[in-house]
Amino acid sequence: MSKNGRVLVAMSGGVDSSVAAMMLHEQGYEVIGITMKTWDYAASGGSKKETGCCSLDSINDARSLAVRFGFPHYILDIRGEFKGAIIDNFVDEYMAGRTPNPCVLCNTHIKWEALLKRANMLDCEFIATGHYAQSRFENGRYIVSKGLDQNKDQSYVLWGLTQDSLSRTRFPLGGFRKSEIRDMAANSGFVDLANKSESYEICFIPGNDYREFLKHRVDGLEERLAGGVFVDRKGNVLGKHQGYPFYTIGQRKGLDLAVGTPMYVLEIQPETNTVVLGEKEDLVRRTMGVRGVNLVKLAAIEDEVQAITKIRYKHEGSKSLIRTVENGDLEVDFLEEVSGVAPGQSAVFYDGNDVIGGGFIKK
Repeated sequence: MSKNGRVLVAMSGGVDSSVAAMMLHEQGYEVIGITMKTWDYAASGGSKKETGCCSLDSINDARSLAVRFGFPHYILDIRGEFKGAIIDNFVDEYMAGRTPNPCVLCNTHIKWEALLKRANMLDCEFIATGHYAQSRFENGRYIVSKGLDQNKDQSYVLWGLTQDSLSRTRFPLGGFRKSEIRDMAANSGFVDLANKSESYEICFIPGNDYREFLKHRVDGLEERLAGGVFVDRKGNVLGKHQGYPFYTIGQRKGLDLAVGTPMYVLEIQPETNTVVLGEKEDLVRRTMGVRGVNLVKLAAIEDEVQAITKIRYKHEGSKSLIRTVENGDLEVDFLEEVSGVAPGQSAVFYDGNDVIGGGFIKK
């Protein structure tokens, strides 16, 4: 019997989840590894060699480490669930003129749900991942906070986790830097794993080209979107575009438009296949609405709460005031000018390093 209990560890075959499993094993947990098969490269329109977390090589890497340390390893096929909840939503969001956040949905509705379901079947008290984040129990709440390595912090994509999920989750890497994790792998004899490159692409988008992915997934997309126009804020036609789903808020490059001044995407109007352009200062926002809210550190927002709000993963965050409005949505007032607010992206609210909660930016 292990001294810390049994834990189901999500193992992608990368260095982070592999070292997470190693650490928990060494800490005295009874580890069970599981690798989730979420997608097929060929089904996404890819023609290159399959890479990433779902490749055969990655699955073999995860299994080899489990064999080395003597704990069980399973492969879980959740391609059907992944397609319905993540890929279909990804396409629907772009077709609705929004910019989706597939990693947030995947963590909340696929990975944690699938892990907890299988953890129950395998009598595991806990689940664990290789995310760079930390958690603790305080004042009756399970709280997610930023990982020590600010360059690798992944708390932004974890705002959707429920209190029940967090109560059973372990983040072994939260108190370490990426360089330390690579050193641990190398010192344990896994030199190739320690030097394994990282992918910053969306896992189901071949070559990180979401436009080609949409063309592959939506029949007759280019024909349906032919004739769309760019307009300025007054409605004056500036030129033709390739189709509204192929543009995102704040985009400047790739417009193929010469009007004498740099232009940026301000708004996407799917109902008329129109993309509104303006100058950089036109992107500035002082307020926004947020839907689909999940609160982590607080049970409720009763009055105004001060927060640092991040509107995308790489955003440093902006000082703001947040309050609850109708239907449990939030209204955000920025205390400084913010540029590039994109409907569909996640807004995540922080109190220092702690995640207050998050939701999806409304139009």
